[in-house]
Amino acid sequence: MASVQRSGEMKRSLTRLGVVAFGAFVAAVTLFTAAPPAQARAARESEAGSDSVVLSALPDEARHTHRLILSGGPFPYPRKDGSVFGNRERRLPREPRGYYLEYTVPTPGSRDRGARRIICGGNLPTAPEVCYYTQDHYTSFRRIVQ
Repeated sequence: MASVQRSGEMKRSLTRLGVVAFGAFVAAVTLFTAAPPAQARAARESEAGSDSVVLSALPDEARHTHRLILSGGPFPYPRKDGSVFGNRERRLPREPRGYYLEYTVPTPGSRDRGARRIICGGNLPTAPEVCYYTQDHYTSFRRIVQ
């Protein structure tokens, strides 16, 4: 019985993800086909708001890490990069375990991995539905917008 319940929950979650993904796709197509480039950039920047950040505004290391995510690596910390991010503090929207993966954004001068990360969520690691940037080791997150 529990298996049937989990199966139903999974189907509902996948349906919600499909609806959200389709809505995001329609919004992106509308944004990029309806507005000239300068207006599209201004719209993206205003969409960024205080809890979002435009990818081009991130540090070089974060933009490089984002490109590595989209291409599937190789990553500087292969044992850690691409591992499941648990979202234990619930600072990101709630999703099933395994939805979010974390990646190190190198910090110049740091002797370890540093505090900067990109957390991406979705079904395909190289085509994430959403990515977040944290510069303070999960204390705060900003959604990355293109």
